[in-house]
Amino acid sequence: MRARHGLPSRLARWLYSLAAYLLSPLIWWRVWREWLPTHPRRERLGFITVEGDRPRLWLHAASVGEVVTAAPLIRSLLDDHPDHDLIVTTMTATGAERVRQTFGERVSHHFLPLDFPISSRRFITRLNPRLAVIAETELWPNLLAACRRRGVPVVVANGRLSGGAFRLYQRFGALSRGMLETVAWIGAKSPLDAERFVSLGAPATRVTVTGALKFDLAVDGETVAASRRLRASWGARPVWIAGSTHPGEDEQALIAHAALRRRFPDALLILVPRHPQRFDAVDAICRERGEQIVRLSAQRPVTAETAVLLGDTMGDLMRLYGCADVAFVGGSLEPIGGHNLLEPAALGVAVVSGPYLDNLREIADTLAASEARLEVADGGELGATLISLFEDDDRRHRLGAAGRAVVEANRGALQQTRRAVAAMLVTSANEA
Repeated sequence: MRARHGLPSRLARWLYSLAAYLLSPLIWWRVWREWLPTHPRRERLGFITVEGDRPRLWLHAASVGEVVTAAPLIRSLLDDHPDHDLIVTTMTATGAERVRQTFGERVSHHFLPLDFPISSRRFITRLNPRLAVIAETELWPNLLAACRRRGVPVVVANGRLSGGAFRLYQRFGALSRGMLETVAWIGAKSPLDAERFVSLGAPATRVTVTGALKFDLAVDGETVAASRRLRASWGARPVWIAGSTHPGEDEQALIAHAALRRRFPDALLILVPRHPQRFDAVDAICRERGEQIVRLSAQRPVTAETAVLLGDTMGDLMRLYGCADVAFVGGSLEPIGGHNLLEPAALGVAVVSGPYLDNLREIADTLAASEARLEVADGGELGATLISLFEDDDRRHRLGAAGRAVVEANRGALQQTRRAVAAMLVTSANEA
């Protein structure tokens, strides 16, 4: 598993580490200002406490989106390797909260250390995993170097490289090559992602096109039942959701909703901002526009007069998607790159998005080619699209059914990743 490294890669990592140390006052200022008290300082330096003497698997998922994507894989690791403890790391507090909500005591959670050489070595030494799984692509040079020193195989699951990330890695070619040469296996989301990994230095024999892990998301029966109960409490009315919205998109959603309510006065919008720190700001935007709003966290009834339900809780997005007839998925009207289109699609909910979908271009194109996604340019076009879908029940139902069919037809990345993990564990045990 261990690749030979030339001087350029080692020198590049040395310069990277030097820059990290020189910038450490600024880094620690951010830790102090933005991450505390939700991020334990000692964990950011690799001071973790790991209990028990069972072998360990380690999976890293940077934030909420990666945790959601990796959830089926986490469940599979728990099922496939019950004799191992599973440690999940995140970079963000919201990601940590999602891990706790989803898996409770079944996994242990720690925050990933800052990528200083000493911190990374301390973290890997204390964790001592038999295998590291990185969900999507958050590669840290010193962390991967620490894995190499300890002989820990590294697997990248659902690997993707957007155009921007690819260009950034290209600018630091020696550093990128040194990282990717040490990765034992990469499950790439698409042929383009695979090509980019190889061009950056990953051995072609270690890169497999698996498709997107997001297609393997599990639709929990309990969640579906909860959606139906909640929706039934609102009565018969048009319901749509704007999920994972960013600044600028909330206003566009409200413009669209105003247009829809002129045609369907009893229509209800479920508005779910991407980041919890924006809940109050979005509440204020709605009230400034004169909308009758209820916050989900308040647990107040949604009445016939309610125009907007603000989804201001964590972990409820799938339940809220299941309440809707049409779902607009945010991060796509602003140049963010898009969020998970497959969550509403898997539930059979008609999917609408904006044009900015660089983070999931393959998925977006697959849905569009199967007539399972509609694209709009702004709030005005979104409003017109909503009106047309609510005026044509058959078209709306076809759109939702097509999305569900796309999800079912493209499952398979999870099984390939499970096989790769099992093979790496066998090889690791034989080399021990």
